[in-house]
Amino acid sequence: MMNKFSESDFLVLRGPLESGRQSPGGLGGVLVLAVILQALMLFLEHFVGGYSVYPNKDIIFQFHFGISCIIAFLSVIYMIPAVYMNSQKIQYFLSIIASQNLFGISFLIMAFLALGADITTNTNSLVRLTFLTLGVGVLIFFSTYIRFYILLQKGEFRKGSTRDIQRSKLETKSYLPIVIIGSTGLVFILQYIMRNFDMVGFDTIIMATIMIGLFYTMLFVLPEQLVILYCKYRFDSFNYEQNGQLKPIRDQDGNIVDENVDEDISYKELYEEMEDWEKN
Repeated sequence: MMNKFSESDFLVLRGPLESGRQSPGGLGGVLVLAVILQALMLFLEHFVGGYSVYPNKDIIFQFHFGISCIIAFLSVIYMIPAVYMNSQKIQYFLSIIASQNLFGISFLIMAFLALGADITTNTNSLVRLTFLTLGVGVLIFFSTYIRFYILLQKGEFRKGSTRDIQRSKLETKSYLPIVIIGSTGLVFILQYIMRNFDMVGFDTIIMATIMIGLFYTMLFVLPEQLVILYCKYRFDSFNYEQNGQLKPIRDQDGNIVDENVDEDISYKELYEEMEDWEKN
């Protein structure tokens, strides 16, 4: 499905790479922090799980602990410059898994364990809440993916286009359907909790709702992460040289493309459009 798009359709996604935020060295530092925070989250899961009545909590913890240990082991390996500079694609894929595990899965598990420890002993209600939460998560992921695909078709991620220059404003509007879905889902979840669980631990309910919101946030950014990973495998310009410099964009003949030319043309087009708008 993505093969019909050319490299120029994805160039705006090079922004985090051009700034260095998602450079191999930057991701190596992120993996260091992720390992430390993940260890803390696993400790909290084990501690809160000791008071929770959530069904199969021990099996869930053991499985999550095992997966997290594997991710942590690989993260330590891909903190080493000699390793990640030669395996940039794998490092980026690992950073996606580590971030989704830490800020998505871990917080979701903590939310359910906290509700089972402080709010209710009704395991059936917890199971129903789990399916409701995961159902909303599936809707958020697919709606975000569809939105992303539509933006690609419209050329929103073309470097130097008029829409690229106005991207922040346009994306704010395009987020609206997904924000509505996520907000509606959180409202339904909060209503379900209030109607079925003891409201004595209201602070726990708020905390659990925030954690579920973080899980949804990670699902929201997941499609873009996966598309950038796809670009790293398909386009050489989304990877770095051994000296740490981002590889340049090249045409079919291997010549380096000057991005500034297109940007200058786009600013001129934008200026002309603004003049026409003022006249009308």
